[in-house]
Amino acid sequence: MASTAALEVLQSAGRRRARRREWAAVLGRAVRTPRGAIGLGIVGAVVLVAAIGPALAPYPADAFVTRPFANPSLGFPLGGDTLGRDVLSRTLDGGWELLLMAAVATLLGVGVGAAWGVTAAYFGGRWDTILMRTVDIVLAFPQLVFALLLVSILGPKIWLIVLAVAISHAPQVARVTRAAALDICERDYVRAAQIIGMPARKVMRREVLPNLTSVLMVELGLRLTYSILVIAGLSFLGFGLQPPAPSWGYMINENRIGLVANPWGVLAPVLLIAALTIGTNTLTDAVARASLGVGRGADDALLPGITAAGAVS
Repeated sequence: MASTAALEVLQSAGRRRARRREWAAVLGRAVRTPRGAIGLGIVGAVVLVAAIGPALAPYPADAFVTRPFANPSLGFPLGGDTLGRDVLSRTLDGGWELLLMAAVATLLGVGVGAAWGVTAAYFGGRWDTILMRTVDIVLAFPQLVFALLLVSILGPKIWLIVLAVAISHAPQVARVTRAAALDICERDYVRAAQIIGMPARKVMRREVLPNLTSVLMVELGLRLTYSILVIAGLSFLGFGLQPPAPSWGYMINENRIGLVANPWGVLAPVLLIAALTIGTNTLTDAVARASLGVGRGADDALLPGITAAGAVS
């Protein structure tokens, strides 16, 4: 029994190495498809605008340099906003904080949700019931309503917005992760790790989580899209970055009264947010399609020495 368990552990190590190589190939296949290339190109362009935009802005984002809702001109390609500030400058300077907040909230939410779901699936029984009923309670609140509740009580603080969005993601990720982990927790290599006395946290980290890579990759893309929309929505409602700081979400709200006079104050941030969400979904879909075969050939990619060791034993 002990030799069989040791063999399973060796095979598990081989599976992890093969899986890492296979995932590098999956990502390469995804970005080489038309869908993946388009998604990556759109996301990369918007991220580039948000990252280097502040350095390229022709005017300070809060400077009054033209008349309110001025039409586009040579000096102001996108015209002026509701207070006479340059729309182009505010657009270039208003995206990096949105993307940073959305990325942190997504990573935090997916990380907590994955740990939540794997723990429920691994221990089962009473722990599974308690954890998943907690998930049901949190899921009873819509994402935006839950975030609004926290922010309206404690104030529009950046850390609180990130935390609120992350908390709203975690239960949904936990439910998906638990469903995928239930089968994995019954695999022989997981049982073998338990037999040799490996601590539960190591079993979950080394044996269960690596087999959920495809699920977590898809969840990361989907939750990033939701994070962008929720954070932009909170900014639109006045609960995000406070004026005069530029923000794509708040720009839509403050310039909507002049939509007829100069629509670019609304269209520029709307188009960038829409492009980012479409590009993220497209890239995520390409990765999901490319990952359908992940894990099927992992066992065949094990080192020959491991197979030989099994034959000798």
